[in-house]
Amino acid sequence: MAEAPVSNAASPGFERLVLFDGVCGFCEAAVQWLLERDPGGRFRFAPLQGETARRLRERHPEIPSGVDSLVYVEALEGRERVHLRTAAIVAVCRALPRPPFWVGALAVLPTSVADFVYSLFARTRYRLFGRRDTCRVPSPEERERFLD
Repeated sequence: MAEAPVSNAASPGFERLVLFDGVCGFCEAAVQWLLERDPGGRFRFAPLQGETARRLRERHPEIPSGVDSLVYVEALEGRERVHLRTAAIVAVCRALPRPPFWVGALAVLPTSVADFVYSLFARTRYRLFGRRDTCRVPSPEERERFLD
């Protein structure tokens, strides 16, 4: 996890942001799953292929330029914290009003093991769940929760 201070002038416009592969079928389903479990609308979403992700990479070079990693950025108490891969999954799930039961088990796995399995899945997700030609288009009700 990496941290960087955020000045008021550089306010990111979110507190909790999930960056996802906008053309991945599995990633789209994961975003939908999060939307359903976040009725208070605390999370914002943006595709890794978009402008928001590009701007974040300027401040956080550890955010991969590829689309094979889920990224979770928290902008709380004047600091941005970046979580990648399985650490992102754990942090996102823990921020839900009702974290799923399995997040505790994922959190105790050694990072090297969890991220290895994550990487294997990331390499096969298009074959398993498909690849879209374009990024997800949010519904009118969801629109305010999505950044470019």
